[in-house]
Amino acid sequence: LPGLHVFAIALALEVSVGKTNTVMALNNSNVLLPCIFTTCIGFQDLVFTWYFNSTEMIYHGKIKSKASEPFLVSRNPRVEFVGSTTGKDNNISIVLKNVEFSDAGKYTCHVKNPKEKNAQHNATIFLTVVQKMVETDNTLTLIIVGVVGGLIGLLILFMLVKRVVLKECLVSSSGNDNTENGLAGSKAEQKAPPKA
Repeated sequence: LPGLHVFAIALALEVSVGKTNTVMALNNSNVLLPCIFTTCIGFQDLVFTWYFNSTEMIYHGKIKSKASEPFLVSRNPRVEFVGSTTGKDNNISIVLKNVEFSDAGKYTCHVKNPKEKNAQHNATIFLTVVQKMVETDNTLTLIIVGVVGGLIGLLILFMLVKRVVLKECLVSSSGNDNTENGLAGSKAEQKAPPKA
């Protein structure tokens, strides 16, 4: 079962860049490139590296243990480490300063954990650099969502009211004593079982 053991180890180390893997930045601004890692069995002498377009190393760091912050091994002068690993999240995010159009591309956050038999994992984020941000108008989307949500709410309310009214009708009709009216099924007409 050595293959199963390797499979379990591979699932223990995870690296993530958040909910979306695309980031847009203004030319000449600073941009955060997020990255966090999780590990089930902890880490020791963990190595993390950020790559630009898979080949150019822009940040290389090492973390002794959970009790210590990462230390720099090497980096591009325009890259600043902004994460922290002694807190709850194992955050190894960086900030790229004074972004230029040539910085657009693929950024990979790569993590290697010797404590997990050198398990490796990475996550990728894509950076787009623009001259100016374009504001999107979400008014129509908000109107549609509001109308659909309102209709669903009305439908649920209608179903609840119908259920309560139907339940009250059943309870009140089954509880009537119709002996005065001489209606079929009244309590007076119930016959005893025949004797043999």
